[in-house]
Amino acid sequence: MKTDEAVALIEAAVGDRAGVWADVGAGEGTFTRALVELLGPSSRIYAVDQDASAVAAIARWSKGSANVVPVEADFSRPFSLPHMENTPVDGILLANALHFVRDGEAVLARLVTMLRPGGRLVIVEYDRRASSRWVPYPIPITRLPALATVAGLSTPTVTATRPSEYQGILYAAAADRVAV
Repeated sequence: MKTDEAVALIEAAVGDRAGVWADVGAGEGTFTRALVELLGPSSRIYAVDQDASAVAAIARWSKGSANVVPVEADFSRPFSLPHMENTPVDGILLANALHFVRDGEAVLARLVTMLRPGGRLVIVEYDRRASSRWVPYPIPITRLPALATVAGLSTPTVTATRPSEYQGILYAAAADRVAV
C-alpha cells in the first residue's frame, strides 16, 4: 500500500486529533507516514515495531523529523514509549498488526491503558479473510464491538473499507477510550 492509499483509508478515523500518537506494529512505516501527513508537524508519532530492520527503515526515512520517534518493542508485551513514562497518548493506530496476536482481547485492553480518557484508537484489519500464515488471527468487523467493549472503548465505527489485494476487505475503524 502506498502512503496516499493509507491516508485515504484512515483519514476519517483519525479525524482532527493532533497530539501524541503511537503507530503500534508500524512495520517500515507506511501508516506512520500517513499519520505524519494527517496530524501535521506539531504532533509526535511513536512508530513501534519489534523488527529491528523495520525500525531502522523508519529511522532512515524520518531522519531529521522531530515528530517521528522509532521504537523497537514487541507490542504484544508490555512496553513503554521513550520520555512518556505514565503519560497517556492521544491516539493509537493498529494497522494490520492485531491479527498477529493470539490473544487480541488482552493485548488490546493493555494498549488502551496507554490512551488518555477520550483518546482515539484506530484499527485497520481484514474482514472476510480466512486465517493464514500472513493473517493468523483475523478480526472480522463483526468481532470488533466485543473487542472494543472488553478493552474499555466506545462502540467502534467503521470509517472506510477497500478491497484487499490479497483476500477479503480491508477496513478502518475508530473507537474512543471510555472515561473512567
